[in-house]
This record gives sequence, structure tokens and C-alpha cells, in this order.
Amino acid sequence: MSGFLCATCGEFHDDLPMCLGASAPALWHSMTESERGDDSGISSDQCVIQGKHFFILGRLLLPVLDGQGPFVWLVWVSLSEKSFLRVNELWEQEGRESEPPFFGWLQSALPYEPTTLSLKTSVQTSPVGERPVITIEAAGHPLAIEQRDGIDMKRVQKIVEAALHG
Repeated sequence: MSGFLCATCGEFHDDLPMCLGASAPALWHSMTESERGDDSGISSDQCVIQGKHFFILGRLLLPVLDGQGPFVWLVWVSLSEKSFLRVNELWEQEGRESEPPFFGWLQSALPYEPTTLSLKTSVQTSPVGERPVITIEAAGHPLAIEQRDGIDMKRVQKIVEAALHG
């Protein structure tokens, strides 16, 4: 599917993105630069806030039953300091995907009810050059159900419309 007629705004959008995500963890967005302080920083894959909150960016995959490939949410997950340091230690290490999963809390507000903030997750490192794979552990949450059972292209369009138009 190369484009779609948006049910929210009535316009035709040229592309139906199969990957969406936030530029930073929700906590980062909720703070001013001065509140974050000098011991905070963010890159394309990692974030530290006030030297005590640690985040990595990962891929939450939703199988698409009638389309090509999964729909991907790029999501931020908070890790303990110990887990964050271990992830950093393994960052460029071949075979890191054999590391046991890390526990994390989802820190991306996705367009779902109830909220996705602070859902329990499992974070599995991937081969070097690939972002970790995030699995939702809250089995009854709509996001976890979609991750487990898959979605169709109509649902992808609804997700994209919600993400584009709030």
C-alpha cells in the first residue's frame, strides 16, 4: 500500500509508514532543559536523565497478517542502571543477541487505551547494528494482544492516523 485516504483529516497521504516512534522518552519531553540538568543527554539510541534514569530505544514488532513485514513501533524503555551499563558493555560485541533479556518499563506514550506508559517489558538485544526487540509483558493490554496476535493493514492505517493526528 503506497498511500491512503485519511479518515481523520480527509486528505490523501502518499505513504503509509510501517515504522513510527518517539524522538525521546516521555520523561525527557516532560522536562525543561534546566530541569534535566547537566547530567542528562540523549542520542539516537540511548538517553540518561539526571544521571539516574536510563533509557534505550528498541523495536516493538506487530506482525501484519495481510501485508509485508511487521509494523514497527520504535519505543523507549527504561532500564536499571546495572542493565543499562551491561547493554553499553555489549553495544559493539558480536553475539550480544545471546544475552538473556533485560527487564524494562515502556516509556513511550503510544496511541492506545489504557496508556502504554510504564508497561512491563522484556528487552532482547539483537545483533550489532540492530536495535533491541521489545516484548510487552502485560498480556491483557491491547498493545500486547496486537503484538501476540498480529494486525491487518486497516489497523496499521488507524494506528498511523492516530499517530499523525494525535
